[in-house]
Amino acid sequence: MAELSAALVKELREKTGAGMMDCKKALNETNGDLEAAVDWLRKKGLAAAAKKAGRVAAEGLVAATAKGNVGTVLEVNSETDFVARNDQFQAFAKAGAELALAGAMNDIEQLKTATLNGKSVADTITGLIATIGENMSLRRVQTLKVSQGVVASYVHSAVAPGLGKIGVLVALESAGDPAKLAELGKLLAMHIAAAKPEALTVAELDPTKIAREKAVVEEQTKASGKPAEIVAKMVEGRMRKYYEEVVLMEQVYIMDNSSRISAVIEQAAKTVGAPVKLVGFVRYGLGEGIEKQQSDFAAEVAAQAKLAS
Repeated sequence: MAELSAALVKELREKTGAGMMDCKKALNETNGDLEAAVDWLRKKGLAAAAKKAGRVAAEGLVAATAKGNVGTVLEVNSETDFVARNDQFQAFAKAGAELALAGAMNDIEQLKTATLNGKSVADTITGLIATIGENMSLRRVQTLKVSQGVVASYVHSAVAPGLGKIGVLVALESAGDPAKLAELGKLLAMHIAAAKPEALTVAELDPTKIAREKAVVEEQTKASGKPAEIVAKMVEGRMRKYYEEVVLMEQVYIMDNSSRISAVIEQAAKTVGAPVKLVGFVRYGLGEGIEKQQSDFAAEVAAQAKLAS
């Protein structure tokens, strides 16, 4: 038959949610008949993903992996926590993170087109949707790398090695002892998992957040009725407290509850044998920012009963 058009393959993918190679095969098998190709995919169980694509996937796993001076964290979502305990899903999340690490990827679309076991990652996850029976999605990926030093990874609430609910990377630049750097990196990553900093330094904090916080603080302090110079000092003090809450280098280290992270990094030079610079971090909390659907099970049962009557 004539060569399949990209538009026809695209249309079939949109109608079924099946992978590109599966759509091409279906169209070849049905001589380019779109509806027949849809039926062919349905019979093979490859169109099942389409019905599930609209369902909210806010559970799943965060995979974090590091090797020497490079590390990657990846979030893969599913509809339920039950699927996160599925061996196939866990293997996919782990393999996806390893693939992103090897390619130093920071773009989820790049990861989707990468090849995993002879198929694209996007097609692989479509197959998993059909097999497991839940909507799934590759949400985000980030890689950190240093020219000299260590990138450490840590996973909190781990369900398997390198897989859990929170994944953290810490990039330390130093000529010091790699083993001691890795140990420091893991402790810092544990701190980040718990303290949830929003930026490495004050300079890197979102200016709009700073402006909004300062406006609130200024309004609150003006209401005190104190002299302008006192109000100015109050604003300065409260903003400093705000930075201590959201900026990593200003936070108090949870391991000793007294030292600033900036001081911990400075003191680390004595332990590792060379100056240490914390150049970056990533913290992925599973499902953060995704609006989860709230279901009323009793209402659902009542609705189904009405349909059945």
